[in-house]
Amino acid sequence: MQEMFSYSFFGNTTLEYLTSLGIFVGGMATVHFFKRYILRRLKNWAASTDTSVDDLLVKIIHKALVPVFYFGIFYLSLHTLNLSPGFQRGLTIAAIVLLTILVVRAVTAAVNFGLQASLKESHDPERREKQLKGIRALINIVIWAIALVFLLDNLGVKISAAVAGLGIGGIAVALAAQAVLGDLFSYFVIFFDKPFEIGDFIVVGDKMGVVEYVGIKTTRIRALSGEQLVFSNTDLTNSRVHNFKKMERRRVVFKLGVVYQTPAEKLKVIPQMVKDIIIKQTGAEFDRGHFASYGDFSLNFEFVYYVTGADYTKYMDIQQAINLSIYEIFEREKIEFAYPSQTLFINKAG
Repeated sequence: MQEMFSYSFFGNTTLEYLTSLGIFVGGMATVHFFKRYILRRLKNWAASTDTSVDDLLVKIIHKALVPVFYFGIFYLSLHTLNLSPGFQRGLTIAAIVLLTILVVRAVTAAVNFGLQASLKESHDPERREKQLKGIRALINIVIWAIALVFLLDNLGVKISAAVAGLGIGGIAVALAAQAVLGDLFSYFVIFFDKPFEIGDFIVVGDKMGVVEYVGIKTTRIRALSGEQLVFSNTDLTNSRVHNFKKMERRRVVFKLGVVYQTPAEKLKVIPQMVKDIIIKQTGAEFDRGHFASYGDFSLNFEFVYYVTGADYTKYMDIQQAINLSIYEIFEREKIEFAYPSQTLFINKAG
């Protein structure tokens, strides 16, 4: 028996092979037990909680740590044997590559979790998902690029000269693509700060419309007249943007002018008459109404009310109903609206 255990082939004894096999089998059994009992209970516990952070941790354990455990057992079992330098080098490279891939997968899973969390907070998840596609792809490219540099460095590749060359070339590219990079950073500002989102009605300068698409370089808006307006992201972040989607109520100011020949008794009741009309409108909140000023050809009244919500059609419907009611009551009370006119008084000499 002793002779069988001490029998050597390929530089290792039978006992060393059996030891390696025992480590491998025992390790695999341990990982299987962990997956079958411990990890399953962790999944059930994470599913029963309200938070989603524990779901992310369990997912990372399942997709990243468990493969590391499997490869680690395989790696340790082989390292109990006397291996050739070439085989050891290949095994080390395989370990570094696998570890890098699994770490990247864990990091990207965490990033995607954060992006999905911001998606849940959005009022319009479908439109937010369209906006997330560009930034998700960009972040994944950056993560994999960093991982590739880390991998090459650990494999012994001299990347310092290459990085220095890329740094000099990067400066030249950055200067040439300054506008593009500015739009890219503005895209991140729009994404995280959320001055507007897809579906919002915004006004920028003398341009207005509904936001249809927010890209890495440009934002596209559908104008009221039908055409598509294309803005660079930098233009939008450097401009004063009026976002009417965020408006909780609209303040409306309108004026009325009546002729100077209107009796004082009727001038006194006009504010109350208009107030009663506004109060009757659903969705309108009266603020004030006054005989404001003496004009060149009219006695001017000013009224202020609020319309709840940002719906422009609703506001116009309310204003139209108010105008029609004012016209009807003025017609009934024989109150005349003023219009630009001049009265010429002639003094006849005796």
